[in-house]
Amino acid sequence: MSDTTRIAGSFFKKGLIAILGLMAIDQLSKWWILTIFDLPAKGSVEILPFFNLTMVWNKGISMGLPLGDALGRWGIIVMTVAISVWLVIWLRRSCRGFEAAALVLILSGALGNLIDRFVHGAVVDFIHLHAWDYNFYVFNVADSAITVGVVMLLIDGLRDGGKSPKNASKAGQDDPGRQGDNS
Repeated sequence: MSDTTRIAGSFFKKGLIAILGLMAIDQLSKWWILTIFDLPAKGSVEILPFFNLTMVWNKGISMGLPLGDALGRWGIIVMTVAISVWLVIWLRRSCRGFEAAALVLILSGALGNLIDRFVHGAVVDFIHLHAWDYNFYVFNVADSAITVGVVMLLIDGLRDGGKSPKNASKAGQDDPGRQGDNS
């Protein structure tokens, strides 16, 4: 087994454990909001002057985009499963910790929200940040994980432009130590 395969495998195994842990945190927070705190009956509760717990059943996708109207519940579920499978394959092949961590966050959030769609028919959103006349979208722990993971992937992509597939074919061309290898 090569070092690259061994490294990728260790990120994958650790990543799966982290995904399960983050999904558990997400689902526990939603269970608490729905069952113990009973936010659906309360609607919205001010916690701090800029932070409310506000019950929103999100049938759309990220930030309430109305793609749910076009795809429907099962269309969003199929799309989420397909993207999640692709991300799992990417995680399995990842040899870099930062990239693997970003994928773990995105996967845990996507799967946490997927569970909501199966169980409730919509995503449970409840974190409501606001200031003065500005109201941010109501979101949940899974949404936070997805957002942070996507930002991490963007940062990772900007940190080293040489690792992109487009640049990979050029990688050895400017290496003065590289001899003509026709294999």
